[in-house]
Amino acid sequence: MQKYGLLGYPLGHSFSKTYFNQKFEAEKIDAQYVNFEIPNIKEIKNVLKENPELNGLNVTIPYKEQVIPYLDELDEDARLIGAVNVIKFTKGLFGKKLKGYNSDIIGFKQSIEPLLNETHRKALILGTGGASKAVFQGLKQLGVGSTMVSRKPKEFCITYEEITPKTMEQYTVIVNTTPLGMFPNINECPNIPYDLLTSNHLLYDLLHNPDETLFMKKGKEKGAVVKNGLEMLLLQAFAAWEIWQK
Repeated sequence: MQKYGLLGYPLGHSFSKTYFNQKFEAEKIDAQYVNFEIPNIKEIKNVLKENPELNGLNVTIPYKEQVIPYLDELDEDARLIGAVNVIKFTKGLFGKKLKGYNSDIIGFKQSIEPLLNETHRKALILGTGGASKAVFQGLKQLGVGSTMVSRKPKEFCITYEEITPKTMEQYTVIVNTTPLGMFPNINECPNIPYDLLTSNHLLYDLLHNPDETLFMKKGKEKGAVVKNGLEMLLLQAFAAWEIWQK
């Protein structure tokens, strides 16, 4: 039996475990998917030792960056982003070789691309965590230049207070990569000037619970196109499976 799993801490209810085990059952694939909830990334060594039948892993918070030193190789996207959420196992001369990939960028690009038009040339990325780097690279590959927005002053970022009417006019794509608005805190949203939104704007929220966040609602009220991150989540899972199988 093939074995796949998820590294992270804490894991709680995991989308990946449910998704892949349902897939294996529906498609009669002789495989199982398990959660490896490890309190320290160093424990990846024990996971590998105790599960020699592992074919691949997903990686989630807080280990997408911390896992990199334990890998033999990175694909180009993972190297550019500096974060890994898929590990493929291949046979090497001295046992298993581990190669890191980033399927977040694949899921995000495939999900946002159909919504982009010629007016969408610049994007604001709200947040500066691991997901924001995948979004930055994904938009860059789609020909959209981005600026990250941070609560505190940071290099190569602007702060929320620095978003001017001119900024809002020029940056017609706004992507929320922060947890603001996620269930149960559904009355929260990033602090941007929503009154300056227009029907030219596209608001994309990486969150998917609730289906429509306050960020999205406020965009919709101004006629903006809005989308949540559920499709991205599904597409990155499809991409992970393809990476493991190729």
